[in-house]
Amino acid sequence: MLAFMSEKTIVLVTGANKGIGYEIAAGLGARGWSVGVGARDEQRRKDAVAKLRAAGADAFGVPLDVTDAGSVAAAVQLVEERAGRLDVLVNNAGVADGRPEEPTTIDLETVRRLLETNVLGVIRVTNAMLPLLHRSAHPRIVNQSSHVGSLTLQTTPGVDLGGISGAYAPTKTYLNALTVQYAKELSGTNVLINNACPGYVATDLNGFSGTQTPEQGAAIAIRLATLPDDGPTGRLFDDSGVVPW
Repeated sequence: MLAFMSEKTIVLVTGANKGIGYEIAAGLGARGWSVGVGARDEQRRKDAVAKLRAAGADAFGVPLDVTDAGSVAAAVQLVEERAGRLDVLVNNAGVADGRPEEPTTIDLETVRRLLETNVLGVIRVTNAMLPLLHRSAHPRIVNQSSHVGSLTLQTTPGVDLGGISGAYAPTKTYLNALTVQYAKELSGTNVLINNACPGYVATDLNGFSGTQTPEQGAAIAIRLATLPDDGPTGRLFDDSGVVPW
């Protein structure tokens, strides 16, 4: 298995059983990559893997709850046993709680729950997978962020980012800041880490109210996952280019 896998690029996509995450997995699988479908729900994970394989992708399931350290450790072991390394990590898993979320009335448990997945989950998975990424010749990390995390856009008159958000948007701002710090720490390595903004995509995260398809939303993450060795790091991108912090 390891000899066979060494010829392929190995990617793990968290939250890949549906929506944008699935389309990222599908897009990278279509390139001939071996795609780990990270997901909590067993049946949805199996269904996604089956669908990807039916389309010709080399896909494998990775039971993964980004909020659980034991689950993350087991995922690391699974990837190591299967491939011996990880070339690309896409931290796509995320949760929301509906908007608007006025900070003066928001439930603190809501804030904690979103932080646990959208921020701490990224740290937990990234740090656990880094030893495998360091074994890659071209390691890439892509974090799924959003325009709503941009303080510049949030404070620009006339820019409509969908109302007040006391929990979800700040988790993406935190993720943006976190990525900058990872990029600084990893600057002496060949790891490139960037954030992707998929745009306003119709998914269950927003009640399918978005104006873009999941396939369209996956495009920027796929591009960042396939950056050349001299590509950028520590930035936030959408389909149009760099998004201001």
